[in-house]
This record gives sequence, C-alpha cells and structure tokens, in this order.
Amino acid sequence: MYVGVARFDLHLVSKPGSLKEKRALVRRLRDRIRSRVEVAAAEVDAQDLHHRAVLGVACVSADPGVARSLLEAAERVLDSEPRVEVLERELEVEAW
Repeated sequence: MYVGVARFDLHLVSKPGSLKEKRALVRRLRDRIRSRVEVAAAEVDAQDLHHRAVLGVACVSADPGVARSLLEAAERVLDSEPRVEVLERELEVEAW
C-alpha cells in the first residue's frame, strides 16, 4: 500500500476582506479538488491569515504511480484556479 501526501501553500489573489470570505473560497477549492479527484483535502495551516492558505491532500493506492498521478491531478486543479497562486508545493508518495 502506498500513501500519497501533498501540501500546497497558496496565496489568495482575490484578496478576501475577511476570514469568512477566505473560508468560503478555501471551501470551494477543497470541494472542487474532492469532486474532480478521488483524494482527501483539508485546510491544514494559516487559518488566521486573510491572504494565505495551506491545503493538504492525501490518497491511498496499491500503486505508487497512481498515488502520484492523483496528487498531480489535484495540483492541476489548483493551477487552473485564477483566484489562487501556488507558492510552494510538496508531493510525496511512500510505501506503508
């Protein structure tokens, strides 16, 4: 079994005016990733910052190539979103 984990540090280009607006934007991003790719996703850091967010994405697969392709698909979803800029990305797949 292989576990894939990704961490995406995001700059919110749309500049939400409040944490409530930020949470709504991050929720839409998270839900978009979940609906397009079979992965788990959550906001994992920078919850108190208006213009930053950190999303964690995880998956499990019997094949390491499949796990990596799922994480890369989640990355493409974020890259296609004009309201955010991905500042840093970390992808890792490990045998468990």
